[in-house]
Amino acid sequence: MAQRILIVDDDRQIVRLVAAYLEQAGFQALTAYDGVTALRLARSERPDLIVLDLMLPDSDGTDLTRTLRADPHCATIPIIMLTARVDDMDKIIGLELGADDYMTKPFNPREVVARVRAVLRRASGTALTVPDVLEAGRLRLDLDRHEASVGGVLLNLTPTEFDLLRLFLSQPGHAFTRQELIEHGPGYQYEGLERTIDSHIKNLRRKLESMDAGLRIETVYGVGYRLRVSAEHRAGA
Repeated sequence: MAQRILIVDDDRQIVRLVAAYLEQAGFQALTAYDGVTALRLARSERPDLIVLDLMLPDSDGTDLTRTLRADPHCATIPIIMLTARVDDMDKIIGLELGADDYMTKPFNPREVVARVRAVLRRASGTALTVPDVLEAGRLRLDLDRHEASVGGVLLNLTPTEFDLLRLFLSQPGHAFTRQELIEHGPGYQYEGLERTIDSHIKNLRRKLESMDAGLRIETVYGVGYRLRVSAEHRAGA
């Protein structure tokens, strides 16, 4: 069955253009021109990915992203933001809210298709060859089910967060550079914005701490980040 992509933009010409390219690439396109319709479709249709414009007539795309990430039924749906805003801070805010990618207008619709495929690959968990289940501290990462849990309680992660966590767990204690995290996590260049990976790390840290996972993501100054198991949660402690 074709993967379904929800395209949300009040510019109907852009929606038609992106939908045409996605359908030509083998996807099924769902469309919405406002936030209310987008939220309803996201909840009822559970699309495989959402392409979301930030400037909607009835709501801001960041508010819609926040609502989707707070909804347990929609929290893990990948989101690619589309916007005419070019300020780096807008990109970082979008990523901190849980977006998986960010594209500025004008854009090449072929690039949208490429980014959709890249994000869906990350969401399907096919980027790394590692054991089916990874465990550290109180965290259990089931790659087949694409589920993360802490003490048996599911942890809602975006596809990018899941892929970053999988990378950390595949080499515990290893200090990854931001570039390595970009290449093995998102899997493409964020137009030189290595700071965007910091936004994903910030979100991941917050979620691990809120669940008392027994893990911490350390900043390795001048290098990047590494994952550590807290002393009280190490085997035999």
